[in-house]
Amino acid sequence: MLRNIILSLALAASLLSCQQQPQQATTTTATAQATLTTETEFYYPGIDDDWEHRDPEELGLDAVKLQAAVEWAKTQETEQMPKDFSTQEEIFGKMLGPLPADRAETNGIILKNGYIVAEWGDTKRPDPTYSVAKSFLSTILGITIDKGMIESIHDPVAKYIKDGGYESEQNQKVTWEHHARQTTEWEGELWGKNSDFVGTAEYGRGERKPRELQEPGTFYEYNDVRINRFALSLLRVWEKPLPEVLEDEVMDPINASDTWRWVPYRNSKVMIDGQEMPSVSGGTRWGGGLWINARDEARFGYLFLRNGRWKDKQLVSEAWIEEATTNRGPVGPDYGYLWWLNTEGKAWPSAPTTSYAALGAGQNTVWVDPEHDIVIVWRWHNGKQNELFQRVLEAVEVI
Repeated sequence: MLRNIILSLALAASLLSCQQQPQQATTTTATAQATLTTETEFYYPGIDDDWEHRDPEELGLDAVKLQAAVEWAKTQETEQMPKDFSTQEEIFGKMLGPLPADRAETNGIILKNGYIVAEWGDTKRPDPTYSVAKSFLSTILGITIDKGMIESIHDPVAKYIKDGGYESEQNQKVTWEHHARQTTEWEGELWGKNSDFVGTAEYGRGERKPRELQEPGTFYEYNDVRINRFALSLLRVWEKPLPEVLEDEVMDPINASDTWRWVPYRNSKVMIDGQEMPSVSGGTRWGGGLWINARDEARFGYLFLRNGRWKDKQLVSEAWIEEATTNRGPVGPDYGYLWWLNTEGKAWPSAPTTSYAALGAGQNTVWVDPEHDIVIVWRWHNGKQNELFQRVLEAVEVI
């Protein structure tokens, strides 16, 4: 009897041990996986063509559906912008800067987890990207604040800039945030263009009717004169051409190509400390602007997807990435700091509300989807972004 009891107890202990061992192994494995996840860095492309392609299936994508999305995108060439830019003045008004002789056909690139899973057209050709440049300006503002060169985005610009542009009763109320939200109501002329946008010759189809100015911060207006004033103000803070700032702070660290250029207007030059410097624009409305290829734009989008970090260096603070991509309403559209948002689910109904984009005429799109770890750059298309996003997201397999 006693022997049977002892054997029973031994058997029970053995069974308990067998039951506990898998739990211990599971805990150990989970801990190891957590450590691995913490220590494993995200993938980042190297210089130039040192950028890994991955089969879609490896990253949880349906290859057939993804290829169908790409084939559809190839058929969506823009009708808004002729290849020779021949309608530029008709659409936007009198030119101030150059344009290339022509542009590439529609092209694009799709990243998943940083790897290239699809690419079409000439993604290495630098073309004007129009108002996508505004999101680059926003990023320079963020870096300027990160470095303490501007104490607060809510500071009046007049606190830093003493060139006469912010001395009037109207303009002295303008803050850096107003510039980033396009709610400045800044009044004046810059590079021969007036902020009122009145007149067909100067503004083409974009001309506007005269109206009364509103209080800064209370009225949204998409206005390149005011954005160009913003760029000039950033130039004066840095006392260094913004293309050089972008190159040093962002483009070189993310291993961008050496083909991009930020082209100023012919007359957009100022003297700073006795040195003539070009002031760049926030678009290509009147020529010039940021000329860049789709691959470099994909790197820029990927920097944002990784919350401003590239490998072991934080190029832009996480705080700024969050601020720039958050709706600051109620004034204006679903808009962050010169980034277009989907917070309300109206811009791209088929996409996550956490996604956002840099957009430019033509159409030029740099779309970032943190929920699915995807970046899409699509250039010279007909504006049906939501349809492409929907098709790509349908290729994301539920695992």
